[in-house]
Parts: sequence; C-alpha cells; structure tokens
Amino acid sequence: KLFFNNRPTLIGLFLLMSLYMVYQAMALRPDAAFEKMLPVSHPYIQNFFTHKDDLSGLGNSVRIVVETEGEDIFTREFQDTLKQIHDEAFFIPGVDRNALKSIWSPGVRWAEVTEEGFIGGPVIPDSYDGSTASLEQVRGNVYRSGEVGSLVANDLKSAIIYVPIYDVDPQTGVALDYQVFSQRLESLLRDKYQSDDITIHITGFAKVIGELIDGMAQVLIFFITAIVITALLLFNYSRCLKATFVVLTCSIIAVFWQLGLLHSLGYGLDPYSVLVPFLVFAIGVSHGVQIINGIAHESGNGLAGEAEIKNVRYWATRRAFRSLYIPGLTALVSDGIGFATLMIIDIAVIKDLAIAASVGVATIVLTNLILLPILLSYSGVNGKSAHKDSQKPEQPWALLNQFTQPKAAATAVLVAIGAFALGSYYSQDLKIGDLDAGAPELRADSRYNKDNHFITSNYSTSTDVFVVMA
Repeated sequence: KLFFNNRPTLIGLFLLMSLYMVYQAMALRPDAAFEKMLPVSHPYIQNFFTHKDDLSGLGNSVRIVVETEGEDIFTREFQDTLKQIHDEAFFIPGVDRNALKSIWSPGVRWAEVTEEGFIGGPVIPDSYDGSTASLEQVRGNVYRSGEVGSLVANDLKSAIIYVPIYDVDPQTGVALDYQVFSQRLESLLRDKYQSDDITIHITGFAKVIGELIDGMAQVLIFFITAIVITALLLFNYSRCLKATFVVLTCSIIAVFWQLGLLHSLGYGLDPYSVLVPFLVFAIGVSHGVQIINGIAHESGNGLAGEAEIKNVRYWATRRAFRSLYIPGLTALVSDGIGFATLMIIDIAVIKDLAIAASVGVATIVLTNLILLPILLSYSGVNGKSAHKDSQKPEQPWALLNQFTQPKAAATAVLVAIGAFALGSYYSQDLKIGDLDAGAPELRADSRYNKDNHFITSNYSTSTDVFVVMA
C-alpha cells in the first residue's frame, strides 16, 4: 500500500534521484594505486612501509628501455638520445628523481680493485665528449660497473632507465593520476623519440594501469553490446516491447545509481572493478524477468474470471509485487552479504571491488524491486505475454520433471557426489597467482606484454627484489 498508493510521488522522487546520480556518475574518475594491490597487514609489507624512506627506489616503478637498431649502444647518436630520454623522464611529475637510475645517473658508478686500492667513478665520466675514445671508455666502465644484464642489455643493444614513482606527490599530497602519467610516458618519450633507429619499451605497474584505463573506453562498447543482446533475449521471452524497455531502463538506472553513489562516497572506479556494473545490470535484468513472469502469471491466471477487477494491469502488478518482494529482497540481501565477505581480504583493491558490488546490489533493491513494478503497473505486460505461461506445453520440461521422481533424483545426487569428489581431488593441484608472463590483465600480444617479453629476454635481472634489513 505504501508504494502503490503513492506511485506518482515515488516516480517523481526516483526521477530526481536518478538525475542527481547521473550527475555524480559523470564526475567519477578511474582510481588506482600501487599500494592498493598490497596486503598491507602482512609483516613483510609493514616492514616495507616502516623503512620506506630508507628503501628509495623500491616498490612502484617504471622501466624505460631504449633499444638501438645499430650494432650496440656505444655510439654518439644513441648516447645522446639516451641522455635526452633520461632528462625527459627526470622531469615528469610523480617521478622519484633521487632514485632515478640509468648509466647517465651520477650515482651509477664503476669500481675496481688494484694493488694501490679501490678506484672508480661514474659510468659516464665528466670528460665524456662523444668521441671514439670517450665511447670506448664508457664501454669499459659499463663492463666494470656490473650493470650488464641490469641497466644494459646482455647483447649491449639496449639500456634501461629505471624510474621509481610516487603514489602520492610528497609536496602537494595529491594522488598520482596514472592515466595522465601513462599518457606523458607516451607523448614525451615513445612518440617523441621512437624512430626507425630507436625503439622504446615501457613496463611497470603505472603503465599496466594506464593501459587498463585507456581500455575502459572499449568496455563501454561491450556494455552497449550487452544491453542490445539482453534486450533481444528479454523481448523474445516477454513478447512485450514496453516491458522490455522498462526492465532495461530500470537496470541501467541501477548502474548509474551505483556509479553515482561510489563518487558520492569518495570512491573512484578501480580498473579491476570495471566489470562490476555489468554484474549489477545482469542482476537487475534477472529480477526484472521474475517480476515480468509474476505479472504474466497474475494477469493470465490469477485474475482470470474476476470481472469486478477493472484495472487488471494495476492489480496484477500489485499482486506480483506482494508475492515477490520478500524472496526478491532475500536474494538481493544474500548477494550483498556474499560480496561484502570479500572485505575480509586485506587488499584494498579487493575491498573496493566488494564495496562497489555491495553498493550496486543495494541500488537494485530500490530500482528493480520498487521502481520497476510501479512503472509496470502503468505500462503493463501485453496480453500475448500475459497468457503465455498458461499456453506453454509441458513437453520442453518433461526431461527435467523426471528428476522429481525418487529414482532419477537419486541418480542426480550420486552424480553430484561423484563430481564433488573429483573436484576436491583435482583442486589440490590448483595454481594460485599469475601463471603467464607479463600482465595477465592484458592480452598476450598487447604492446605492454611484448615490451615485458623484450626485457625478460635481454636482461638478467628481475622486477622482484628481496631485501634484508638488519
């Protein structure tokens, strides 16, 4: 009575809230951070944070590889290009300049033990002038520095600029915008310096996130495609264009409400949570189908023969709502609790995903459990759809109906027990973690994974570092 006796008022409130949520959703921005990927309560990670200032250069970083198509890196042209790229990277906002490393860094030195003691100096000496003698001196210094396989490739055809970055600018306190940072790497380095003679490869967490954020525009295309496919399937089921439109509209409203609420609560949309709106849309459509089915049942069967009822669509929708709101609410609360349990995993990116999904389920309670029946009470479900249930032959369900009999049911239970036993046995060999080289979030043939393959194929060092603090 509360809902159906105040339909115009509720529709007006939902309309105003939807406009506000769309406005909030339009302000939502991608949100990512390196520390969000870490289990912050783990003792190793806590040690890292405690000594973070003393471990400058470890953690979030980008590797820029400059490759020559020539014989090796010991040419004047290549060294000039490498120095320019080193200097460009140095001035990109968000870079930890004190920890930036390449053979052009003054802190990258060579050392040698002689009968007179230790001698050494920077790999690129102050006297470097690009001459043949200077280049030969640099070649010798590179060998003596121990950086072959680390900052210089094993085949001497490329060199790395190691670029540690801040998650939060220490001066302004503003979180790093990974999309802007990734675009600067492209515009200031790759687009500017890559040529027929020079190839630039870039890897690192910031670049992965940048690629994912750039790919979020393609996700929108997939979402639109999903809406079209869902609309066709829903129309095929309901045979009612109005009901199909209303269900899709309410499900899309639920997505906008979810995104708007996330922004209102101070969250962004993490690239790893970008598929949650698909989930919200799918759950909304699922509940919409149940409501359409309930209205069809009430219209075709429940109200048949009741001549005194004039507004059939109103009363059919009201009765359908009354029969479905408790199981529907129970199902949605169960979904929300299921997503909320992800909060026990102490990794911020997983917690953000749990919050996004839980907020999305909460919006469906309002948009698809309350607004949808109210709108359908005006639009109704056409007669062909309304009587569809009563006209369906039993033939398609005959096979499934057999499982209500003891013999077939016992067989199904035995099969399930056998499948459980097999699953339990083979699950012992389940691999946890990234099994493929590169970034599993991106395709194997993506530019990033090709860049990563180049580094692992031509350098001896790994991005994984083990640190002992005594």
